[in-house]
Amino acid sequence: MAEAFVGTWNLKESENFDDYMKALGVGFATRKVGGLTKPTTIISVDGGTVTVKTQSSVKNTELSFKLDEEFEETTADERKVKSIVKIEGGKMVHVQKWDGKETSLVREINDKALILTLTLGDIVSTRRYEKA
Repeated sequence: MAEAFVGTWNLKESENFDDYMKALGVGFATRKVGGLTKPTTIISVDGGTVTVKTQSSVKNTELSFKLDEEFEETTADERKVKSIVKIEGGKMVHVQKWDGKETSLVREINDKALILTLTLGDIVSTRRYEKA
């Protein structure tokens, strides 16, 4: 099912991302730069391993994991988290937990776009990507 997400995706629209980063504890300067970048996300599947690469003019990250298996992750903003990624209802649901906090990153394909919904408490950010 993760195959539905495979491809190269370019960020086209972003809503409320600054508030989401602020809720994560990201500093002002990093938030300003993060809000200006238009990252490209490359998702691939090799056997049972899913790889999500994010590339931007500021920072590149790469994350490889197996669905439904908890793993340790260092996020782009340097948080050390325990993560798990599952496919639920056609959506790729990525949950990160650290210091008693939890955030979810939910990816879904909608009308040839990839919609990424980031949620932390009552803060929700939506980012829309188009296939390259």
